[in-house]
Amino acid sequence: MRKRWLRHGKAPLVVASLLSAPLFFCALMAVPLAIEKPVAVEWTRHGHLLAVYHQASSAMEARIWLLALADALLLVLAGVVATFFRRGVYISAVAAIVLALGTTHRLDHWTAHHTLRYPLGMDLIRETSTSNTLSKGQWEATARITSLSFAHWTIVLATAAIAISLVQEARRRRGAPAAAPGLPPESTPQPPGMAV
Repeated sequence: MRKRWLRHGKAPLVVASLLSAPLFFCALMAVPLAIEKPVAVEWTRHGHLLAVYHQASSAMEARIWLLALADALLLVLAGVVATFFRRGVYISAVAAIVLALGTTHRLDHWTAHHTLRYPLGMDLIRETSTSNTLSKGQWEATARITSLSFAHWTIVLATAAIAISLVQEARRRRGAPAAAPGLPPESTPQPPGMAV
């Protein structure tokens, strides 16, 4: 199995590892939109429901980082599997494209729900306060744009890897044919006195 891995090369793993970086940042922006929520303390006072929001717990932050890292590790794992195939670079590149599209396919839905979960904005300060730095929906819009940008870069780089592989394969096929067995290779004529 190791010989087969070495014969096909490590290019699919290298491509997957390189593409996992923008995919990780894409997921790091998308995952909070999907799962993050503030810690809310609610109580009733004079018949009115009051709520105070606090930043998400550290367990939630750890979960966000782990899910984003899992997306990138899944791509690296696809790269490891792709090393066992002759055209594994294509497998790694297509896996990156699929994961980028899968990570962002419900981004608009997640953005809307995250905005509802943070009614005071991501900084949890009322918009009328002078301390307010982020209005409602402002952080979500920025995170959505950033996640889509990283997804697009992942797709562009994966497409470039496919194009480069296709060009290299075409060059290999157009290369000089191998000499027929049993025939001596053609020799270049030497000037007199320069015999080898």
